[in-house]
Amino acid sequence: MFLRGASGAGKSELALELLSRGHKLVADDVVEWQRSAEQVLGRCPALLEGFIEVRGLGILNARALYGEAAVIAQAALDLVIDLGQRAEGTPDERLGGSRTCFQVLGVTVPEISLPRRVGHNLAVLVEAACRDHRLRLAGYRADEDLVRRQLKQIKRET
Repeated sequence: MFLRGASGAGKSELALELLSRGHKLVADDVVEWQRSAEQVLGRCPALLEGFIEVRGLGILNARALYGEAAVIAQAALDLVIDLGQRAEGTPDERLGGSRTCFQVLGVTVPEISLPRRVGHNLAVLVEAACRDHRLRLAGYRADEDLVRRQLKQIKRET
């Protein structure tokens, strides 16, 4: 998963929260993309590996803070999370989410936009987005399941 957003969007703070939950860091700020068949791999330039810059704290060493397993050399890009500032979503987005696609080296990757709001726990939202993405890849969509259940109930009542 790749976090993207404007400077000051909270990407590094979110990354620290995810690291504290056992997730792994590939790179902060500079990602080297490489296409391998029909997927894209991301890795960190060797000089920056394991380091993360956080406003107010400066440069941190994720490996020293969270352990050797907190940093990995590379990972396949399968989902992009955009921490954009967006207006309230449309009714369709309320049901199916704000999903688009992101292009990297000619490969299309699913992208989910999560609006930043005071009081939201972005780490929980990102983890849920990743789990839902895996379910969708396996063929399950919660929005379609709910619509099917509603239609079934309506048919029973008429």
